[in-house]
Amino acid sequence: MQRIGVIGIGNISKIYLDNLTGMFGKRVKLTAVMNTTFEKAKKAAEDYNVTAFKTLDEILKSADVDILLNLTPPKQHYEIALAAVKAGKHIYNEKPICIKRKEAAQLLKTAVKKGVRVGSAPDTFLGAGIQTCKKLIDDGKIGTPVAAASFMMNHGPEDWHPSPHFFYKDGGGPLFDVGPYYLTALVSLLGTVARVSGSARISMPARTITSKQHYGEIINVEVPTHAAGTLDFASGAVGVLVTSFDVYSHSLPHIEIYGTEGTLKVPDPNTFGGPVLVRRLREEEWTTAPLINEFSDNSRGLGITEMAEAIEENRPHRANGELAFHVLDIMQGIYDASASGKYYKIRRKLPRT
Repeated sequence: MQRIGVIGIGNISKIYLDNLTGMFGKRVKLTAVMNTTFEKAKKAAEDYNVTAFKTLDEILKSADVDILLNLTPPKQHYEIALAAVKAGKHIYNEKPICIKRKEAAQLLKTAVKKGVRVGSAPDTFLGAGIQTCKKLIDDGKIGTPVAAASFMMNHGPEDWHPSPHFFYKDGGGPLFDVGPYYLTALVSLLGTVARVSGSARISMPARTITSKQHYGEIINVEVPTHAAGTLDFASGAVGVLVTSFDVYSHSLPHIEIYGTEGTLKVPDPNTFGGPVLVRRLREEEWTTAPLINEFSDNSRGLGITEMAEAIEENRPHRANGELAFHVLDIMQGIYDASASGKYYKIRRKLPRT
């Protein structure tokens, strides 16, 4: 059984810690936590009966940790992950895998050299919702997919997140923060993206925090808060992705897949469950498809658990570094296309996951 150490005890850590000791507790073993504010690590260690570490160096040297789960802000993903693989530890990063292509490429190259695994969130595509959609497409329920539309639009996290600053800095923004859920789902369902075009902008250069902890503080925005991309899949399907922190309300779908024989409504890819709706050619009503696996509640930790079992069984894991790199390449490609006014060709290809 693989032993997991968690780095970063922040807003997202509780659901991981709960699940790794709860629903996945018989498949992996949580052994350690580390945070730069040691009091947070100590409290988590007491709550989950594990060891608390003060520094990255300490947890990297622990003989009781096989895989590190990196829950730090995006700008720290590369430095921590690279240190982990150099120390001979497997690494699983929260999304995005890194914030620069060169960083992700170097991380993957180093991991191969050291003989360790790289995994990355999101793992929601392994849940019941997206996997049911994948089976429906594979079974031909909507014929051949020809197009997709996806929308993630809200007015940003400054109204609810306790420390929303990083959402508007390098590695943040709606595309890099929530886009990985949508793109990972689309790639899982439709395969490799071959090229992208896009437009992106900063709509408001300053945002005012209204959540309690930092109420009234001003954030200077450094990344696009509205990004729209066109995705040309290697299969020939054409997709549209819009992500925004500039929209108060809308009535657009999370994801819809349009096929030669019908339409598939894909559930929110930031969740694990349904509903999954299908409407075939000439049908007048939508049909709710039964979900095909048990992971419909918040199952964060599924990806690292599957990775741990893949290590034990010496097989590829599904929420892997190559998939995460492909998603990063797409996101950066949308920015590049916006800046250049030209298509961006995706560099790496990968099979469906």
